[in-house]
Amino acid sequence: MRAALAAEHDRLAAIARQDAERWMIAHRTEKQVAVSLAPLTAAGYVLVHDRGWPGSRSRAQIDHVVVGPGGLFIVDTKAWADVEIMLNRIFRGQADVTDELAGLAEVGRGTEEVMAELGLAPGQVHVVVVLAGRTMRATEVAGVVVVGEKQAAKHINSYGRRLTESQVNGVLTAALRHFPVLDAAQIDLDASIAEPVIPEADPEPLFDVEEVADILLEGLMAAPIEEWMAFLHPSQAKLVRRSFNGPSRVRGSAGTGKTVIGLHRAAYLARSQRDKILVTSFVRTLPDVLGNLLARLAPDVAGRVEFTGVHAFASRLLKQRGVRIRLNGTEADHAFTSAWLSTGARGALVEVDHNLRYWKDEISYVIKGRGLTRFEQYAELTRTGRRRPLGLDQRREVWRLYVAYQEELKRRGVDDFDDVILRAEASLRDRPLAGYGAVVIDEAQDLTCAMVRMLHLLVGDKADGLTLIGDGQQSIYPGGFTLNEANVSIAGRGVVMSTNYRNTREILEFASVLIEGDVFADIDGGVRGRDGLSNVPRSGPAPISRRFDARAVHDREFVAHFANLPCPPGDVGVLCLTSQGVQAAIRTLTAAGIPVHELTEYKGIPVNAVKVGTIKRAKGLEFKQVMLPRVPAWVVDANGTDDEALTIHRRELYVGMTRARDGLWVGVCS
Repeated sequence: MRAALAAEHDRLAAIARQDAERWMIAHRTEKQVAVSLAPLTAAGYVLVHDRGWPGSRSRAQIDHVVVGPGGLFIVDTKAWADVEIMLNRIFRGQADVTDELAGLAEVGRGTEEVMAELGLAPGQVHVVVVLAGRTMRATEVAGVVVVGEKQAAKHINSYGRRLTESQVNGVLTAALRHFPVLDAAQIDLDASIAEPVIPEADPEPLFDVEEVADILLEGLMAAPIEEWMAFLHPSQAKLVRRSFNGPSRVRGSAGTGKTVIGLHRAAYLARSQRDKILVTSFVRTLPDVLGNLLARLAPDVAGRVEFTGVHAFASRLLKQRGVRIRLNGTEADHAFTSAWLSTGARGALVEVDHNLRYWKDEISYVIKGRGLTRFEQYAELTRTGRRRPLGLDQRREVWRLYVAYQEELKRRGVDDFDDVILRAEASLRDRPLAGYGAVVIDEAQDLTCAMVRMLHLLVGDKADGLTLIGDGQQSIYPGGFTLNEANVSIAGRGVVMSTNYRNTREILEFASVLIEGDVFADIDGGVRGRDGLSNVPRSGPAPISRRFDARAVHDREFVAHFANLPCPPGDVGVLCLTSQGVQAAIRTLTAAGIPVHELTEYKGIPVNAVKVGTIKRAKGLEFKQVMLPRVPAWVVDANGTDDEALTIHRRELYVGMTRARDGLWVGVCS
């Protein structure tokens, strides 16, 4: 009996010694990692060590809580060697230790919920596992980021400046409440620590002076306007992570932050599921810009969010599936002109509108934009967004023109852009495409019915699958549709933004005069005017509007105003109604020695040059200062809301003006 008791005593003593050794290793490991994170304090971070596991009655602890400009970081240290990551699993030697990270991921999700009450975006709460003494690039595994000790501080500081100093203080206060103090004493930091503490493998040296400098510079790379374009106001944080049990819609007037909500929501959805997230828009510039903004905002998920224009997506799908497309926009225009001359130019349609552009839009947006295949469908159709009524006989003439156009396209062996969408939709109906967990559509009001149907096929009515973002008041293309026509229901899943965070009150009031009294048929089926705003907190100088009888005088003042702007060239947008206006502005600026960067080439990466492009290209973008040169006087002066073309031009000017954050200059030419 005594021998058995002695053996049991020895066994328990051995377990106690092992536990003590593990505790000492963990204690020294935490201390070493704390020192390696210390350079972050120079970048505005606060490091708190040895805090309690939120909501736990055990003595489980969080090794480090780091709060600073880039957000809140929950840091756990591991004295692991022989680590390998494969297929979203982490292995320690032959052992799969992925499940050991599940608890930490859950702490991160719980912290997101708590911090969202303060207005902290979900993407600003990060869980980081640091492999002490190791070198490993940051890699996401099971909802956390695993990184080597030598890369940890640089990784944390790479998120740049997402929080203001006051926000950092507020988050820190909440974090100290959320992560309780343990009974054990806090770790005293000694920056002179030299000896390694990991018994499993020989550790590598800590940082040298150049590496510390590199860490501090990592958070200083973002330029001001691009940083602002990714800024999410705290009051919007809850919407980013809100769950909907089907397709949803976010709408609101210009400046309410719809695009940035879509960007942050894409990052949040990418973190919450394994499938890809598609972010798309009719505006060709926007996907590239948003993609680069996300790469800085959320580098951990940038590879799982796809940004592409809706036409580019459809074209790629057809190419991958071997469906031949002979897209030729110029030849398609010739085909329509030929059909118009042979069918419409001398018929009843000229009495309604002699401009063939009106009828090309009718076919593109109303008929092919819906994928109509029979005259009976068109005869009974409510032509949403079109302001000129058409009787039955006139609709027959339109249909004759449509048939002639289709035959002319076939004769020439070419397709138009509408054909690309319709064939992609047909292909997806015939053979669904797996792999997309969610689709976010920005500027949804600019899409056609067929485009929305096509994108809806990627995700169906699954929860959080389809998010439509936009504002019908900013629709700058003829025609329209309703979500009911696209077989998409957002009943009970619509959100209206009511605070303008971008514009000053002065800019917004000036721009709003252009669309006073304008009503539009919204995609939800209602008829409304501009969404009301409950708050416009910013104020600034009044916009400058000048009239000129001579373009030469206009151009001189245009250049003179630019010279007095209080911001660098890269924060200025020169926006024009037409491509011809863009070229004229470029010539004027270049002649004055002012560097220019065309919006057709802009990718969301900071440039030290004025950004010049059409207003259509600028949708979804922001600038500190906006200049609208050579605006035709008739667009500004004309009255009436029945003229469809005039209404679209005025909405377009409204969009251009509301791209301005701080200042606006408008040059009107007679």
